Amino acid sequence: MTNLAGDNPQPTPQKVNLRRPDIMDQVQAQVVEHYRSELVERIRATGGMVSAGGLTIKLAQEFGFCYGVERAIDLAYAARKAFPEPRKIYLLGEIIHNPEVNDQIRNLGIITLSPRPTSDDLARLNANDVVIIPAFGTEVSTRRQLEAMGCVTVDTTCGDVMTVWKRVRQYSKEAVTSIIHGKAKHEETKATTSQATAYGSGHYLVVFNLEETDLVCRYILTGGDKDEFLERFKGAYSSGFDPDQHLRAVGVANQTTMLRGETEEVQHRLRSAMTERFGAAELPEHFRYFDTICGATQDRQDALEKLLRNQLELLIVIGGYNSSNTSHLAEMGAAKLPTYFIKNAAKMVSDKLIVHFELHLRQEVESSDWLPPGDITVGITAGASCPNNLIEDTIRRLFELRNISVQTLLAH
Repeated sequence: MTNLAGDNPQPTPQKVNLRRPDIMDQVQAQVVEHYRSELVERIRATGGMVSAGGLTIKLAQEFGFCYGVERAIDLAYAARKAFPEPRKIYLLGEIIHNPEVNDQIRNLGIITLSPRPTSDDLARLNANDVVIIPAFGTEVSTRRQLEAMGCVTVDTTCGDVMTVWKRVRQYSKEAVTSIIHGKAKHEETKATTSQATAYGSGHYLVVFNLEETDLVCRYILTGGDKDEFLERFKGAYSSGFDPDQHLRAVGVANQTTMLRGETEEVQHRLRSAMTERFGAAELPEHFRYFDTICGATQDRQDALEKLLRNQLELLIVIGGYNSSNTSHLAEMGAAKLPTYFIKNAAKMVSDKLIVHFELHLRQEVESSDWLPPGDITVGITAGASCPNNLIEDTIRRLFELRNISVQTLLAH
């Protein structure tokens, strides 16, 4: 391992251009082979609908890989091309939240490290190794450690995530506490909270939902039991956070994959509480807000909302169970009609049995008699980390359950 002693010169972080044509031409061919679907592209090009044998499938207008996910995957594949084995390449956690994609990355010989590498993890590395930072980003302390070691870092952090970081750093400089709407244990949120505290004395508090937002609003307005408040939000605030002091000036940010409407309601409720507490004239001194919902997340939510206006018998949502943006699509569907959140087509065991993820239980469950007989319309959408080949597998499987051959399907 590289010597990190303070009295020794530190290695210079290595940079490399992975966007060279000789690399990217090979990468594109490999990515197309692994993830493309000619069938999905054909259905999209003809209005997003396909019918045969009484079964109609309607696709949302926007689904599947977003630009940030495509870029992250491209860079991971490019790293392997630029640094062929036996050169070691490590990945911090998962490149994105999709098990099939992460399996493909591991098949390239890329070694998985913890998203928050321990000293034992870091002891495996030296300055000749390559470390991929995933699309969610990584915590500031981890990035600094890797740079100090002189590792080659391949940073695939999504641009929308970095926009949130910029906003949170600005809050910190202004002594404004970042109220982050998100999941405190999610890799992206951990990376974002680290930005709030890395460049000074900034503070943050993570709120998961409107119930937690209301608890914060009540504390802003009337105070309360500080110890009880801190226990309620344990693990979701910065070291040294004091609600009596650090809720006097707040700025709202978010995990980019949350429901836009909920984030807007979070900021509305906090704004109202600060206005009531300090008065409208003083609001600019006590409240900040900037819309940091990712455009691709919003496009997929808007497209699903439009799809749900159709007469559908059921909705299938495809993606990784730990994918935040996919989970929110499943929530939207479940509020309207029978919705089945699956990670791949194999979960549709038969027309009588499906294995799917139940959001409230946080586990897979089985449902029987899920695919009705007769003429039906099924809606399909997928999260921003789901490749088109998995969507094709789902479409094919649905028709197979109606005893419609692949050849018949391709003829339509």
